[in-house]
Amino acid sequence: MATLGATALSGCGTADEFKRAYLPESVTENGDGIHTFWVGMWIAGMAIAVLVWALTAWCIVMYRRRHEDEVPKQVRYNVPIEILYTVVPIVMVAGLFVQNVKLENDLLNIDEEPQNTVNVVGKQWSWDFNYLDDNVYETGQQAVLTGKDGVAESLPTLYLPVNERTEFVLTTRDVIHSFWVPQFLQKLDMIPGRVNRFQVVPTEEGTYQGKCAELCGAYHAEMLFQVKVVSREEYDKQMQALEDEGQTGFLNEQYDRKELINGEPAVEDRDPGHNDWMLQGGKDEN
Repeated sequence: MATLGATALSGCGTADEFKRAYLPESVTENGDGIHTFWVGMWIAGMAIAVLVWALTAWCIVMYRRRHEDEVPKQVRYNVPIEILYTVVPIVMVAGLFVQNVKLENDLLNIDEEPQNTVNVVGKQWSWDFNYLDDNVYETGQQAVLTGKDGVAESLPTLYLPVNERTEFVLTTRDVIHSFWVPQFLQKLDMIPGRVNRFQVVPTEEGTYQGKCAELCGAYHAEMLFQVKVVSREEYDKQMQALEDEGQTGFLNEQYDRKELINGEPAVEDRDPGHNDWMLQGGKDEN
C-alpha cells in the first residue's frame, strides 16, 4: 500500500518535487536544513504508518472470529505491550521536539553580522520597507486583485542583493501579521509592540512572491508583495532611485497603534552605514 501510494504521488510532479516532498524549491542558504527536516518527518511518519497498518492487518487475521459459538480468550492487561505503546510514543515525540528546536534555533540565529538590514513593517493591508543601511524606504499600498495581468507591477517590492546576508527587523503598525516568502521556506510573526528578527542569504536571482501568513482582517488576501533578488550593482541602483525620489530616512513608529513595550529596541534616525541601529529602548506599555 505504501509503495502504491508513493508511486501515485510521484506521478503528480517531477522527480525533484518528489525528493523535496513537494516543498517549494528553496532560494536561500537556510533551505537545505528545512528540506532535510521536512523529508525526514515524512519518512518517519510513513514508517510509523506502515507499522500500524501491518499490526492492524495482523490483528484482523490472527484474532478474527472463527466459529459462531467461540468466545475469545479474555485478558485484562499486558504489561510489556502497555509499556511499549507508552514509552515508544514518548521517545518519538521527544526526538521530534529536539530536532525541531535545533532547526528553529539555527533559523533564528542572528549572531552573524549582516551585510544589509531591512526593517519590514506590516500594516493593514500592505508593507513598508526601511533599508536601514542605505537610509531610504519604500512604502506600499494594498493590492487590487482585478484578475487581470499587471497587478504584480503595483505591489510593493523588496530588493535584496544575491549572496549577501540580510537581516529582517519585523514590526507591525496595527494587528498581528506574518512575513512570508514561500521560497524562503520560513516565516515569522509580526506582533504589535514587539520586534522580531531573522536572517537569510538569498542564493538565486529572481522575483519571488510574498504575502501575509496571518489572518489580519477583511483584506488579508490582498496583503501581497514581491521580493526581487538582484546583483549588488542593480541593488545599489534601486537604492539610488529611492533616494532620487526623495524617499530618504525611514518611516518611523508614529503611525503605530501600539508603542513598543518595555525592553524592545526601537529604530531611530542615524547616519547611513551605522550598524548599531537599535539605540532607543522601547517604552513601558503601561
